[in-house]
Amino acid sequence: MILYEELHGILHSVAQDIAAIRMYWKESSIITQFNELDVQVSNPDFYKHLSKDTILTKHRKLKTLIEQFNLIDSGYTNYQDLLEMFKEDDNELKAMKADIAKLAKQIIKCKLMLLLTGEHDTSNCYLNINSGAGGTESQDWAEMLTRMFLRFCEREGFKVEVLDHQAGEGAGIKSATLHVRGENAFGFLKAEMGIHRLVRISPFDSNKRRHTSFAGVTIIPEIENAVIEINEEDLRIDTFRAGGAGGQHVNKTESAIRITHIPSGIVVQCQNERSQGQNKQTAMKMLKARLLQKQEEELKAKDNSIERKKIEWGSQIRSYVLHPYKMVKDHRTNLESHQPDDVLDGDIMQFIESYLLLEAKQ
Repeated sequence: MILYEELHGILHSVAQDIAAIRMYWKESSIITQFNELDVQVSNPDFYKHLSKDTILTKHRKLKTLIEQFNLIDSGYTNYQDLLEMFKEDDNELKAMKADIAKLAKQIIKCKLMLLLTGEHDTSNCYLNINSGAGGTESQDWAEMLTRMFLRFCEREGFKVEVLDHQAGEGAGIKSATLHVRGENAFGFLKAEMGIHRLVRISPFDSNKRRHTSFAGVTIIPEIENAVIEINEEDLRIDTFRAGGAGGQHVNKTESAIRITHIPSGIVVQCQNERSQGQNKQTAMKMLKARLLQKQEEELKAKDNSIERKKIEWGSQIRSYVLHPYKMVKDHRTNLESHQPDDVLDGDIMQFIESYLLLEAKQ
Protein backbone atom coordinates (compact mmCIF):
# COMPACT_ATOMS: atom_id res chain seq x y z
CA MET A 1 0.00 0.00 0.00
CA ILE A 2 2.97 2.29 0.68
CA LEU A 3 4.24 1.82 -2.89
CA TYR A 4 0.76 2.49 -4.27
CA GLU A 5 0.58 5.76 -2.32
CA GLU A 6 4.02 6.75 -3.63
CA LEU A 7 3.10 6.12 -7.28
CA HIS A 8 -0.31 7.71 -6.85
CA GLY A 9 1.46 10.75 -5.41
CA ILE A 10 3.70 11.01 -8.50
CA LEU A 11 0.69 11.05 -10.83
CA HIS A 12 -1.13 13.49 -8.55
CA SER A 13 1.89 15.86 -8.60
CA VAL A 14 1.49 16.32 -12.37
CA ALA A 15 -2.33 16.35 -12.43
CA GLN A 16 -2.45 20.13 -12.92
CA ASP A 17 0.20 19.89 -15.63
CA ILE A 18 -1.69 17.29 -17.65
CA ALA A 19 -4.91 19.28 -17.19
CA ALA A 20 -3.15 22.39 -18.52
CA ILE A 21 -1.77 20.46 -21.48
CA ARG A 22 -5.20 19.01 -22.35
CA MET A 23 -6.85 22.41 -22.08
CA TYR A 24 -4.21 23.97 -24.31
CA TRP A 25 -4.51 21.12 -26.81
CA LYS A 26 -8.28 21.36 -26.96
CA GLU A 27 -8.20 25.06 -27.77
CA SER A 28 -5.14 25.06 -30.04
CA SER A 29 -5.01 24.61 -33.81
CA ILE A 30 -1.95 22.33 -33.78
CA ILE A 31 -3.66 19.42 -35.60
CA THR A 32 -5.09 21.74 -38.26
CA GLN A 33 -1.71 23.44 -38.78
CA PHE A 34 0.05 20.08 -39.04
CA ASN A 35 -2.44 18.72 -41.56
CA GLU A 36 -2.06 21.83 -43.72
CA LEU A 37 1.73 21.55 -43.64
CA ASP A 38 1.54 17.81 -44.26
CA VAL A 39 -0.35 18.46 -47.50
CA GLN A 40 2.38 20.88 -48.61
CA VAL A 41 5.24 18.55 -47.68
CA SER A 42 3.57 15.61 -49.45
CA ASN A 43 3.26 17.58 -52.69
CA PRO A 44 5.69 16.19 -55.35
CA ASP A 45 6.76 19.76 -56.21
CA PHE A 46 7.42 20.74 -52.59
CA TYR A 47 11.20 20.72 -53.12
CA LYS A 48 10.75 23.80 -55.37
CA HIS A 49 9.09 25.80 -52.58
CA LEU A 50 11.17 28.85 -51.60
CA SER A 51 10.35 28.40 -47.88
CA LYS A 52 10.73 24.62 -47.81
CA ASP A 53 13.32 24.63 -45.00
CA THR A 54 11.12 26.76 -42.74
CA ILE A 55 8.05 24.63 -43.53
CA LEU A 56 9.93 21.38 -42.89
CA THR A 57 11.22 22.65 -39.55
CA LYS A 58 7.72 23.63 -38.42
CA HIS A 59 6.29 20.36 -39.76
CA ARG A 60 8.82 18.30 -37.76
CA LYS A 61 8.23 20.37 -34.63
CA LEU A 62 4.44 19.94 -34.79
CA LYS A 63 4.83 16.23 -35.51
CA THR A 64 7.00 15.86 -32.40
CA LEU A 65 4.44 17.78 -30.33
CA ILE A 66 1.58 15.59 -31.53
CA GLU A 67 3.51 12.38 -30.84
CA GLN A 68 4.51 13.65 -27.41
CA PHE A 69 0.95 14.67 -26.55
CA ASN A 70 -0.55 11.33 -27.62
CA LEU A 71 2.11 9.47 -25.62
CA ILE A 72 1.53 11.31 -22.35
CA ASP A 73 -2.24 11.71 -22.73
CA SER A 74 -2.83 7.97 -23.14
CA GLY A 75 0.00 7.10 -20.74
CA TYR A 76 -1.44 9.16 -17.90
CA THR A 77 -4.90 7.63 -18.28
CA ASN A 78 -3.50 4.09 -18.60
CA TYR A 79 -1.31 4.34 -15.51
CA GLN A 80 -4.18 5.74 -13.46
CA ASP A 81 -6.20 2.66 -14.40
CA LEU A 82 -3.29 0.27 -13.84
CA LEU A 83 -2.60 1.68 -10.39
CA GLU A 84 -6.16 1.00 -9.32
CA MET A 85 -6.14 -2.42 -10.96
CA PHE A 86 -2.93 -3.54 -9.20
CA LYS A 87 -3.40 -1.55 -6.01
CA GLU A 88 -2.62 -4.59 -3.83
CA ASP A 89 0.05 -6.16 -6.07
CA ASP A 90 3.50 -4.84 -5.12
CA ASN A 91 5.27 -6.81 -7.84
CA GLU A 92 3.21 -5.14 -10.57
CA LEU A 93 3.60 -1.75 -8.90
CA LYS A 94 7.39 -2.17 -8.76
CA ALA A 95 7.41 -3.05 -12.46
CA MET A 96 5.68 0.22 -13.43
CA LYS A 97 7.48 2.52 -10.96
CA ALA A 98 10.25 3.60 -13.37
CA ASP A 99 7.77 4.16 -16.21
CA ILE A 100 5.50 6.34 -14.07
CA ALA A 101 8.47 8.46 -12.97
CA LYS A 102 9.55 8.79 -16.62
CA LEU A 103 5.99 9.76 -17.64
CA ALA A 104 5.89 12.52 -15.02
CA LYS A 105 9.08 14.04 -16.46
CA GLN A 106 7.69 13.79 -20.00
CA ILE A 107 4.53 15.62 -18.93
CA ILE A 108 6.55 18.54 -17.54
CA LYS A 109 8.70 18.62 -20.69
CA CYS A 110 5.64 18.55 -22.96
CA LYS A 111 4.02 21.43 -21.09
CA LEU A 112 7.11 23.54 -21.61
CA MET A 113 7.24 22.61 -25.31
CA LEU A 114 3.66 23.79 -25.70
CA LEU A 115 4.01 26.98 -23.69
CA LEU A 116 7.37 28.16 -25.01
CA THR A 117 6.79 28.41 -28.74
CA GLY A 118 7.66 32.08 -29.26
CA GLU A 119 10.38 33.08 -31.72
CA HIS A 120 12.85 34.13 -29.00
CA ASP A 121 11.63 31.96 -26.11
CA THR A 122 14.78 29.83 -26.01
CA SER A 123 17.05 32.90 -25.90
CA ASN A 124 19.02 34.48 -23.09
CA CYS A 125 17.65 37.84 -21.98
CA TYR A 126 18.24 41.19 -20.33
CA LEU A 127 16.06 41.94 -17.30
CA ASN A 128 15.72 45.55 -16.21
CA ILE A 129 14.12 46.72 -12.95
CA ASN A 130 13.26 50.42 -12.40
CA SER A 131 11.86 51.96 -9.24
CA GLY A 132 8.70 53.99 -9.77
CA ALA A 133 6.42 56.31 -7.84
CA GLY A 134 7.13 56.18 -4.13
CA GLY A 135 10.64 57.55 -3.47
CA THR A 136 12.80 55.60 -1.00
CA GLU A 137 10.03 53.09 -0.41
CA SER A 138 9.84 52.36 -4.13
CA GLN A 139 13.61 52.04 -4.42
CA ASP A 140 13.60 49.49 -1.60
CA TRP A 141 10.85 47.61 -3.45
CA ALA A 142 12.94 47.59 -6.64
CA GLU A 143 15.77 45.99 -4.69
CA MET A 144 13.39 43.37 -3.23
CA LEU A 145 12.20 42.54 -6.76
CA THR A 146 15.78 42.23 -7.96
CA ARG A 147 16.48 39.73 -5.20
CA MET A 148 13.30 37.81 -6.11
CA PHE A 149 14.47 37.42 -9.71
CA LEU A 150 17.98 36.44 -8.63
CA ARG A 151 16.52 33.73 -6.39
CA PHE A 152 14.20 32.54 -9.17
CA CYS A 153 17.13 32.26 -11.58
CA GLU A 154 19.10 30.35 -8.96
CA ARG A 155 16.19 27.91 -8.51
CA GLU A 156 15.91 27.33 -12.26
CA GLY A 157 19.64 26.99 -12.85
CA PHE A 158 20.01 30.18 -14.90
CA LYS A 159 23.31 32.06 -14.80
CA VAL A 160 22.98 35.76 -13.95
CA GLU A 161 25.33 38.69 -14.39
CA VAL A 162 24.52 42.11 -12.91
CA LEU A 163 25.40 44.50 -15.74
CA ASP A 164 24.27 47.69 -14.05
CA HIS A 165 23.22 48.68 -10.54
CA GLN A 166 22.19 52.23 -9.63
CA ALA A 167 21.93 52.65 -5.85
CA GLY A 168 18.99 54.54 -4.42
CA GLU A 169 19.16 57.61 -2.22
CA GLY A 170 19.26 56.24 1.30
CA ALA A 171 18.04 52.71 0.52
CA GLY A 172 17.29 50.30 -2.28
CA ILE A 173 18.07 50.87 -5.95
CA LYS A 174 16.95 53.22 -8.68
CA SER A 175 17.53 50.55 -11.33
CA ALA A 176 19.32 47.30 -12.10
CA THR A 177 20.03 45.38 -15.30
CA LEU A 178 20.60 41.62 -15.22
CA HIS A 179 21.88 39.41 -18.03
CA VAL A 180 20.16 36.02 -17.65
CA ARG A 181 21.61 33.01 -19.49
CA GLY A 182 20.04 29.59 -19.81
CA GLU A 183 17.59 27.53 -21.85
CA ASN A 184 14.21 29.31 -22.18
CA ALA A 185 15.35 32.27 -20.05
CA PHE A 186 13.37 34.79 -22.11
CA GLY A 187 10.44 32.40 -22.55
CA PHE A 188 9.90 32.22 -18.80
CA LEU A 189 10.86 35.72 -17.73
CA LYS A 190 8.81 37.54 -20.40
CA ALA A 191 5.82 36.77 -18.15
CA GLU A 192 7.28 39.17 -15.58
CA MET A 193 7.29 42.22 -17.85
CA GLY A 194 5.07 44.91 -16.37
CA ILE A 195 4.43 46.99 -13.28
CA HIS A 196 4.77 45.27 -9.89
CA ARG A 197 2.97 46.82 -6.89
CA LEU A 198 3.82 46.40 -3.21
CA VAL A 199 1.54 47.25 -0.26
CA ARG A 200 3.07 47.14 3.24
CA ILE A 201 3.78 49.02 6.46
CA SER A 202 6.77 51.09 5.47
CA PRO A 203 9.99 50.47 7.43
CA PHE A 204 10.94 54.05 6.50
CA ASP A 205 7.85 55.63 8.08
CA SER A 206 8.23 56.41 11.79
CA ASN A 207 4.42 56.52 12.07
CA LYS A 208 4.15 52.94 10.73
CA ARG A 209 1.68 53.87 8.02
CA ARG A 210 0.79 51.67 5.08
CA HIS A 211 2.50 52.58 1.79
CA THR A 212 2.05 51.52 -1.83
CA SER A 213 5.13 51.25 -4.04
CA PHE A 214 5.72 50.45 -7.70
CA ALA A 215 8.55 49.10 -9.84
CA GLY A 216 8.68 48.40 -13.57
CA VAL A 217 10.22 45.29 -15.14
CA THR A 218 11.33 45.05 -18.77
CA ILE A 219 12.52 41.83 -20.41
CA ILE A 220 14.45 41.90 -23.70
CA PRO A 221 15.63 38.79 -25.58
CA GLU A 222 19.31 38.59 -26.44
CA ILE A 223 19.49 37.92 -30.16
CA GLU A 224 22.83 36.48 -31.25
CA ASN A 225 24.36 37.92 -34.41
CA ALA A 226 21.59 40.51 -34.63
CA VAL A 227 21.79 42.53 -37.82
CA ILE A 228 20.66 46.10 -37.31
CA GLU A 229 22.12 49.32 -38.65
CA ILE A 230 23.00 51.96 -36.06
CA ASN A 231 24.30 55.33 -37.13
CA GLU A 232 27.12 56.46 -34.84
CA GLU A 233 25.86 60.03 -35.18
CA ASP A 234 22.60 58.94 -33.53
CA LEU A 235 24.41 57.92 -30.35
CA ARG A 236 25.38 59.94 -27.30
CA ILE A 237 27.96 58.07 -25.24
CA ASP A 238 28.64 59.14 -21.65
CA THR A 239 31.20 57.69 -19.26
CA PHE A 240 30.97 57.73 -15.48
CA ARG A 241 32.45 56.05 -12.46
CA ALA A 242 30.97 52.67 -11.65
CA GLY A 243 29.23 52.26 -8.31
CA GLY A 244 28.45 49.32 -6.06
CA ALA A 245 30.26 45.98 -5.89
CA GLY A 246 32.89 45.31 -8.48
CA GLY A 247 36.40 45.24 -7.06
CA GLN A 248 39.14 47.77 -6.57
CA HIS A 249 38.63 49.45 -9.95
CA VAL A 250 35.20 50.70 -8.93
CA ASN A 251 34.93 54.49 -8.51
CA LYS A 252 38.59 54.99 -9.54
CA THR A 253 38.15 55.24 -13.31
CA GLU A 254 35.26 56.25 -15.55
CA SER A 255 34.78 52.73 -16.91
CA ALA A 256 30.96 52.70 -16.82
CA ILE A 257 29.18 53.47 -20.10
CA ARG A 258 25.80 55.02 -20.83
CA ILE A 259 24.58 55.03 -24.45
CA THR A 260 21.58 57.08 -25.57
CA HIS A 261 20.04 56.34 -28.96
CA ILE A 262 18.78 59.83 -29.75
CA PRO A 263 16.08 59.02 -32.39
CA SER A 264 14.30 56.45 -30.19
CA GLY A 265 15.22 57.85 -26.77
CA ILE A 266 16.41 54.38 -25.67
CA VAL A 267 19.09 54.49 -22.96
CA VAL A 268 21.30 51.56 -21.96
CA GLN A 269 24.21 51.43 -19.57
CA CYS A 270 26.74 48.93 -18.26
CA GLN A 271 29.27 49.11 -15.43
CA ASN A 272 29.93 45.43 -14.78
CA GLU A 273 33.11 44.95 -16.83
CA ARG A 274 36.55 46.18 -15.81
CA SER A 275 37.28 48.17 -18.93
CA GLN A 276 35.41 50.94 -20.67
CA GLY A 277 35.71 49.04 -23.96
CA GLN A 278 34.08 45.90 -22.55
CA ASN A 279 31.26 47.91 -21.01
CA LYS A 280 30.67 49.69 -24.31
CA GLN A 281 30.54 46.36 -26.17
CA THR A 282 27.97 44.96 -23.73
CA ALA A 283 25.92 48.18 -23.82
CA MET A 284 25.84 48.07 -27.64
CA LYS A 285 24.53 44.49 -27.51
CA MET A 286 21.76 45.64 -25.19
CA LEU A 287 20.97 48.58 -27.45
CA LYS A 288 20.69 46.33 -30.52
CA ALA A 289 18.37 44.00 -28.61
CA ARG A 290 16.19 46.92 -27.51
CA LEU A 291 16.01 48.35 -31.03
CA LEU A 292 15.13 44.95 -32.53
CA GLN A 293 12.39 44.49 -29.94
CA LYS A 294 11.06 47.95 -30.77
CA GLN A 295 10.99 47.09 -34.47
CA GLU A 296 9.06 43.88 -33.79
CA GLU A 297 6.54 45.70 -31.62
CA GLU A 298 5.98 48.31 -34.29
CA LEU A 299 5.44 45.60 -36.91
CA LYS A 300 2.81 44.07 -34.66
CA ALA A 301 1.26 47.54 -34.22
CA LYS A 302 1.54 47.05 -30.50
CA ASP A 303 3.98 48.63 -28.06
CA ASN A 304 4.38 46.77 -24.79
CA SER A 305 7.33 48.84 -23.61
CA ILE A 306 7.14 49.24 -19.83
CA GLU A 307 9.19 52.42 -19.87
CA ARG A 308 6.45 54.17 -21.82
CA LYS A 309 3.89 53.48 -19.15
CA LYS A 310 3.77 55.35 -15.89
CA ILE A 311 5.00 53.16 -13.05
CA GLU A 312 2.05 53.86 -10.79
CA TRP A 313 -1.60 53.05 -10.03
CA GLY A 314 -3.77 51.27 -12.55
CA SER A 315 -1.12 49.67 -14.72
CA GLN A 316 0.23 46.89 -12.48
CA ILE A 317 0.35 43.24 -13.58
CA ARG A 318 0.78 41.91 -10.04
CA SER A 319 0.20 43.09 -6.47
CA TYR A 320 2.18 41.93 -3.44
CA VAL A 321 0.19 42.74 -0.30
CA LEU A 322 1.96 42.32 3.06
CA HIS A 323 -0.51 44.37 5.13
CA PRO A 324 -3.33 44.30 6.29
CA TYR A 325 -3.43 40.71 4.93
CA LYS A 326 -0.89 38.60 3.04
CA MET A 327 -1.47 37.80 -0.61
CA VAL A 328 0.16 38.01 -4.03
CA LYS A 329 -2.29 38.37 -6.93
CA ASP A 330 -1.61 38.41 -10.66
CA HIS A 331 -4.15 40.75 -12.25
CA ARG A 332 -3.85 39.14 -15.71
CA THR A 333 -4.67 35.57 -14.66
CA ASN A 334 -6.29 36.21 -11.23
CA LEU A 335 -3.95 33.59 -9.73
CA GLU A 336 -3.39 34.18 -6.01
CA SER A 337 -0.83 33.00 -3.48
CA HIS A 338 -1.13 33.48 0.26
CA GLN A 339 2.58 32.84 0.75
CA PRO A 340 4.18 36.19 -0.23
CA ASP A 341 7.40 35.35 1.61
CA ASP A 342 7.90 32.31 -0.64
CA VAL A 343 7.06 34.35 -3.74
CA LEU A 344 9.54 37.08 -2.80
CA ASP A 345 12.11 34.33 -2.28
CA GLY A 346 11.82 33.42 -5.96
CA ASP A 347 8.89 30.98 -5.99
CA ILE A 348 7.20 32.62 -9.02
CA MET A 349 6.98 29.71 -11.49
CA GLN A 350 3.28 29.24 -10.69
CA PHE A 351 2.60 32.81 -11.87
CA ILE A 352 4.78 32.39 -14.95
CA GLU A 353 3.12 29.15 -16.04
CA SER A 354 -0.35 30.58 -15.43
CA TYR A 355 0.46 33.60 -17.62
CA LEU A 356 1.99 31.44 -20.37
CA LEU A 357 -1.14 29.27 -20.41
CA LEU A 358 -3.29 32.39 -20.75
CA GLU A 359 -1.06 33.72 -23.53
CA ALA A 360 -1.19 30.39 -25.37
CA LYS A 361 -4.97 30.25 -25.00
CA GLN A 362 -5.34 33.76 -26.44
